[in-house]
Amino acid sequence: MREHGPYVHRLLRRLGVAAADVDDAFQEVFVVVHRKLDSFEYRSSIRTWVYGICVRVGTRHRRRRVARQEVSAVVDELAGTAPSPEATLHAHEARRLLDSFLDKLDDDKRAVFVLYELEGMPMRDVADLTNCPLPTAYSRLRIAREVVFDAIRRFQTQKDFK
Repeated sequence: MREHGPYVHRLLRRLGVAAADVDDAFQEVFVVVHRKLDSFEYRSSIRTWVYGICVRVGTRHRRRRVARQEVSAVVDELAGTAPSPEATLHAHEARRLLDSFLDKLDDDKRAVFVLYELEGMPMRDVADLTNCPLPTAYSRLRIAREVVFDAIRRFQTQKDFK
């Protein structure tokens, strides 16, 4: 948990788990890790295996949130020295915008985009984790990029006209 905790926490937020649910999902991930560690076969890295667990736990939490129609809250993930209020505000806004852009993707495309673009995983590992052929993973990434970049362009255009 010490080694992968920050990664899991960041990943759950990027996978769309509501800020209010991240701690519960985080705990759930490590309960699953503890329960299934004996069955881990070392065909991939522990980090890759943990990612797969995060995807499944994150998907369940997002679906529960949608079913209850909860509104996502903003949480401060910054650690260390206290940033200025302006920096904190910008960081919150950037995370909120990223979350809103990622929310436009379905689960499959979101997983590929987060793993490849935000976590920097090799595409072969992404395909393995998402249980899809490599060409399908590239296709999902291409579509996800189009959706996210289109949302960014629309946001910038709206901002320019204000």
